[in-house]
Amino acid sequence: MTKRPIPIPSFFTHSKLQPQAEMLAVSQLPNKLFIGIPKESSFQEKRVALTPSSVANLIQHGHRVVVEAGAGEKARFSDHDYSEAGADIGYSAEQVFKSNIILKVAPATLDEMDWLKPNQMLISPIHLPTLNAEYITKLRQKRVIALAMEYIKDENDTFPIVRSLSEIAGTNAILAASELLANSDSGLGILLGGISGVPPAKVVILGAGVVGEHAARTALGLGAEVRVFDNNISRLMNLQNRIGRRIYTSAIIPQYLEQELDSADVAIGAIHSPSGRTPIIVSEEMVLNMKHGAVIIDVSIDQGGCFGTSRVTSHDQPIYVEHGVVHYCVPNIASRVPRTASSALSNILTPMLLESEEFGGMERFIYHHQGLRHGVYTYKGCVTNYHLGERFGIKTTDIDLLLTSNL
Repeated sequence: MTKRPIPIPSFFTHSKLQPQAEMLAVSQLPNKLFIGIPKESSFQEKRVALTPSSVANLIQHGHRVVVEAGAGEKARFSDHDYSEAGADIGYSAEQVFKSNIILKVAPATLDEMDWLKPNQMLISPIHLPTLNAEYITKLRQKRVIALAMEYIKDENDTFPIVRSLSEIAGTNAILAASELLANSDSGLGILLGGISGVPPAKVVILGAGVVGEHAARTALGLGAEVRVFDNNISRLMNLQNRIGRRIYTSAIIPQYLEQELDSADVAIGAIHSPSGRTPIIVSEEMVLNMKHGAVIIDVSIDQGGCFGTSRVTSHDQPIYVEHGVVHYCVPNIASRVPRTASSALSNILTPMLLESEEFGGMERFIYHHQGLRHGVYTYKGCVTNYHLGERFGIKTTDIDLLLTSNL
């Protein structure tokens, strides 16, 4: 039996003979963002700037996000999670640094700066104690726009990233202090909250801000005796109202502070400076008079520290002993709980990035947003933060003048 070919209508094949439209890459709209999230390589950092859910939100609004492979692993976010959210997975830091906006939760390293390019935007912390003139000089040479996360303000003139991470830091400070205090090798070998018949530990907190409030709340919850010092009396009043109970509070009067530190088991440094270095509240001589085995947790270390004996430590080696007092001075203390901290950070950065679309991109958003301008410390070769310029002897230029001349 002869097989007859099946007739195929000509309109199915005729199009192949016609000229075809060339498929060209569509350029990204100017108000759409190209965001890069590199894997952190310093400070034993475990956090990541954006969670997969936030990445999905940005992708849905037409932005592009590239995440370096393994960037979220320590916060328990897999590459698959980011890929499913719509992100591109970059298999080298160099590839990620081709993005227009770089988001980091630790300062960029000098090696990473080699990949920066002019007009690129770097949003990261600066960690004042580890900052040096070479770092600032390299940013200037690269002519990037650098924003310090800890100096970004919101419309309420508060520091949203500092506030959110400070809640975590305040709670973590007491939990870390409790562990160190219970250690009989370096600490006093006592339970923070005490038990029936055994008095609790005394905790002295410097600063009645967000860190101080959450440190006090956690310490009281564990049964410790708490003393809070701050020169802002309204802040002390608000702290007591929010906690819902009367506790010992005082202005920072050296005589009273020294008296309380002499008998303290734990001292928490929770002083935040709005733009420059944290002032030293506790001198080395005052630390010398503290109990041997007492614990100092200096949460202010990311801005230089408020204890005269503080110096930066890491999660690998978080403590050192000086004058018989255990010091814990890890600048990224929130990284002890990386998943919670990453979510907190992402919740603040994502709305900010999405809002920038209304203004035609991040640089124009900075022009219209005074709080973001407050976070800029280098702008296309110029240092714009007066305190950094004074510290390193570098001429500073007002950010408002620079933005006006460029836009």
